[in-house]
Amino acid sequence: MLDSKLLDILACPVCKGDLKYDSQKDILICEKCAVYYEVRDGIPVLLPDSGKPIEEGS
Repeated sequence: MLDSKLLDILACPVCKGDLKYDSQKDILICEKCAVYYEVRDGIPVLLPDSGKPIEEGS
């Protein structure tokens, strides 16, 4: 589970838009770019090339 204060300041590394946290899958979703970013050991992996198409995370 990510801290709510951290979620408030995180942004998509590509478009700088808001990210939504899916706690069941432990991923951060950018709806604007249609990609998700993994959270590994409680740390968001927000490298621009680490985004995966949302279809893969569904």
